[in-house]
Amino acid sequence: MTDATADTPTVTAEDEETRRPLWRSILTHAVLIAASFAMLYPILWMISASFRPEEEIFTSTSLIPSQITLEAYPQGWFGLRVSFGQFFMNSLVISILSVVGNVFACSLAAFAFARLRFPGRNFFFALMLGTLMLPYHVTLIPQYVLFLNLDWVNTILPLVVPKFMAVDAFFIFLMVQFFRGIPRELDEAARMDGCSPFRIYWRVIMPLSVPVLATAAIFTFLWTWDDFFGPLIYLNDMQQYTVQLGLRSFIDSSGTSNWSGLFAMSLLSLVPVFLFFLFFQRLLIDGIATTGLK
Repeated sequence: MTDATADTPTVTAEDEETRRPLWRSILTHAVLIAASFAMLYPILWMISASFRPEEEIFTSTSLIPSQITLEAYPQGWFGLRVSFGQFFMNSLVISILSVVGNVFACSLAAFAFARLRFPGRNFFFALMLGTLMLPYHVTLIPQYVLFLNLDWVNTILPLVVPKFMAVDAFFIFLMVQFFRGIPRELDEAARMDGCSPFRIYWRVIMPLSVPVLATAAIFTFLWTWDDFFGPLIYLNDMQQYTVQLGLRSFIDSSGTSNWSGLFAMSLLSLVPVFLFFLFFQRLLIDGIATTGLK
């Protein structure tokens, strides 16, 4: 008796793909292209608006300007009392310091929760996770009063110093999940060689945690660069303004607004974010893919 299944041809994924009707494939790609265009349309419109005359920005619906001009870029860069380069420098300093503070402080706190044993560890870890559900606006007034008494208002200190105190519970939780996947035998071997807990953290855990550290660094940079509410609360002097506050300065509710300069500088403000994500996207994907799964 012969096996009936032996003569049955196997259907591969490639065969299924070739059997799919052509019209269905065309329809799928058309829908995806339309959805992509709908998502990219605001950015395309902003790019187009930065290269067209200001009187044409809100009167034309075409993405192709009737006249290409670069006047919006020097107008936007030097159109305010402070050069827009100063805003870029302020945002860059705040973002870099926030990245350094978040990566160091959150990784140190995560190492304590993941690798050390101390009384009340589970309680404090649960308390830390509880802060994830606490809205930022709840602590806004107490924090502002505290920084006002410290004479930190109108400086970058309220935006940077808390990052060095492990205030972002999301990144602590992310790193704890990653650290728990690292074999504890490495800690025991390092301890037998005379390493202190901090040296284990610095020499053993940190070199093995590059993906999750890069993930925290990327998200910290993106969120800090795009932050508008924090600088709006604590910064009053235009010399201290970040890029987001500088963009708001182009809009004057009681007078004329420089719309072309606004769109030109908005386009330039996306360049650091795009480059930062472009260079570190591989580490970001590795960090998300391996967190909690090792």
